[in-house]
Amino acid sequence: MEQKPIIQVRNLKKSFFLPHQRHDSLVEFLSNPLRIFKPGGEQFTVLKDIDLDIHQGEFVGIMGRNGSGKSTLLKIMAGIYTPTSGSVKVTGKMVPFLELGVGFNPELTGRENIYLNGIILGMPKDFLKKKYEEIVEFSELEKFMDMPLKNYSSGMQVRLAFSIAIMADADIYILDEVLAVGDLAFQKKCFDVFRNYKEQKKTVVLVTHAPGSVRDFCDRAVFLKDGVLQINGSVEEVIKAYEQG
Repeated sequence: MEQKPIIQVRNLKKSFFLPHQRHDSLVEFLSNPLRIFKPGGEQFTVLKDIDLDIHQGEFVGIMGRNGSGKSTLLKIMAGIYTPTSGSVKVTGKMVPFLELGVGFNPELTGRENIYLNGIILGMPKDFLKKKYEEIVEFSELEKFMDMPLKNYSSGMQVRLAFSIAIMADADIYILDEVLAVGDLAFQKKCFDVFRNYKEQKKTVVLVTHAPGSVRDFCDRAVFLKDGVLQINGSVEEVIKAYEQG
């Protein structure tokens, strides 16, 4: 009996409404600065008729040039965007590694943000207390836990966010370019986390511009171009298409 997909995408279309901008002269604008837009607008289609099945335990890479619809597809899988038409069915608990650190409060300390961000990701406070030392150790930010987050570099913030997110137990992880976090030593730790997920038969969907990451982790890959899924096949086939543009 064929295994049912853990993520099922059918006839997916996503469009955004783009209002028309006015092209008045400077004199017209200054006389009425509130008239910024012309009436009406147009639909801009980002994803067109996407069909995709992903099964339990698969690592699937998604490649494509900027603007091809990769991140939009992940955000629909995560429930951040809704489809314009078609459907996405997800079976199991999902943790999105998309915009790491969303919900961080720059006025709070690193310590306080661990609890804040962890709760946003659905982790109970008692669980976070148990995992606190592990999070801090993985982030390599022990000396900075009582410093306000606004004094962290962007790289430090992403490392902290990643260290929190990996504590969430899930069936599915979706990643948007997060394997480039930190320096080479920290990236190796990140790679080890996802190798462990692979051993545990977790499902991972990875958006990346790095052919090496797709080769290292993915069982297969898909190639998006101008919002169309052009290839759903082997890793090497997709990398070749990506490199050819």
